[in-house]
Amino acid sequence: MLELAILGSLAEGPLPGHELRRHVTSLTGYSRPVSDGTLYPALNRLTKSGLIERHPAPEAGGGRYVLSLTATGREDMLRRLREPADHEISDLARWFTLLAFLSLLPDTAEQHAVLRRRRAFLETPSSFFYEDEKPVRAEQTNDPYRRGMLLVARAITRAELDWLNEALGDKPAEEA
Repeated sequence: MLELAILGSLAEGPLPGHELRRHVTSLTGYSRPVSDGTLYPALNRLTKSGLIERHPAPEAGGGRYVLSLTATGREDMLRRLREPADHEISDLARWFTLLAFLSLLPDTAEQHAVLRRRRAFLETPSSFFYEDEKPVRAEQTNDPYRRGMLLVARAITRAELDWLNEALGDKPAEEA
């Protein structure tokens, strides 16, 4: 998702490396900070692949540069948005990165296809815990911490499903 975060950020306009790092870090949050040791190798890979370009920063000397998205990079980013991997749909942090740039897809039908995949994932019965291969519900556990996990996850899932239904036009906004 780091590469999508980079490509999506640059789709909004060229950025110096330090500002790009700030954009990417704000997307991933405190739980997944982006180090220089992670960001700059990714930038080098994307540059070598022809997806981004480096240009000297006009106002700064001494090696400062600005990064921009190439036409090939824009197509690659759009492909990543159209065809996310299953783990990009199921993992919440990866999903949020995908969602942050989904509006860059020019076709609403393609956007909705991605939203429908997320909705299908959320509607599939699951749990953090299983007994006899069946998902354990909050009401079925005596462990207060596991119960808490399950209740919070259920509330988040319900809220997201409400929003997805609204975004897909399957539920009036006033009901959300």
